[in-house]
Amino acid sequence: MLELRLVQGGLLKKVLEAIKDLVNDANFDCSPAGFSLQAMDSSHVALVALLLRSEGFEHYRCDRNLSMGMNLNNMAKMLKCAGNDDIVTIKADDGADSVTFMFESPTQDKISDFEMKLMDIDSEHLGIPEAEFQAIVRMPSAEFARICKDLSTIGDTVVISVTKEGVKFSTRGDIGTASIVCRQNTTVDKPEEATVIEMEEPVTLTFALRYMNSFTKATPLASQVTISLSSDLPGVVEYKVAEMGYIRFYLAPKLEEDEIETQVEARPQVDIRPKAETKRKVEAKPKVETKPKLEIKSEEEREPQVESMVVETKVEADLMDDE
Repeated sequence: MLELRLVQGGLLKKVLEAIKDLVNDANFDCSPAGFSLQAMDSSHVALVALLLRSEGFEHYRCDRNLSMGMNLNNMAKMLKCAGNDDIVTIKADDGADSVTFMFESPTQDKISDFEMKLMDIDSEHLGIPEAEFQAIVRMPSAEFARICKDLSTIGDTVVISVTKEGVKFSTRGDIGTASIVCRQNTTVDKPEEATVIEMEEPVTLTFALRYMNSFTKATPLASQVTISLSSDLPGVVEYKVAEMGYIRFYLAPKLEEDEIETQVEARPQVDIRPKAETKRKVEAKPKVETKPKLEIKSEEEREPQVESMVVETKVEADLMDDE
């Protein structure tokens, strides 16, 4: 028997909005320790790890370990029916093929029940070891989201460089280049606006911006984001979920030798469309130019034919006169 009661119902809605576009189907693992999820995106490039500890729920009951396969888009549709202030209760029986969501208004004058079918999803749980990173950057999550959004208008990848001077985000595209530097700032009045850099050694890594922009959908969950980098490990972007857990995004950096290949993968639509248009233009031009060329050529051919006929006629007349 599983029964979870979360007073901050809006928190669960924000979690689903943060991961549903990156992962379609996933297993939610329930244990006495908490409610967790681990899944990779369809391209197997990024990994999402979610943990909501049991002590963060108002009521938490999990008699035995349980795995519930859900379509995250369908789950998000269910949760959209709940108000941001509603109390959310999740129930599931052992071996059941469905899960029940109950939404209660704060005044207890409205209670809604929704039932969703579960799915059988084959997934391998990956062990993620604790690692020591060369650099860890903590900065305002809204600022990080703005940087990723702005740079994506210029290029497809972002180069993150951490040095003593600060953290630098840069990109390069067809229209030019851009770079944004955030220096360490711990003297601000509000802790959530501080930028803190912990660095053992300088590190520079390149990531796909489309994934980074997808990660920033978790911005409403936390005022701060933690970016952990190491040259031989995937980058980690972490958002705290209130005081009850976290959501972490793991992304492998792009390698220099794979730069050409990754650019093609990162910009399929940008590369394909101009080629298709160019091909149509090339085919269209000969059709327009061919007609006048053929007409001009035919007119030029006709004139010498007339002249040759006159010459032949004169030659024949002269021969007849000689005879």
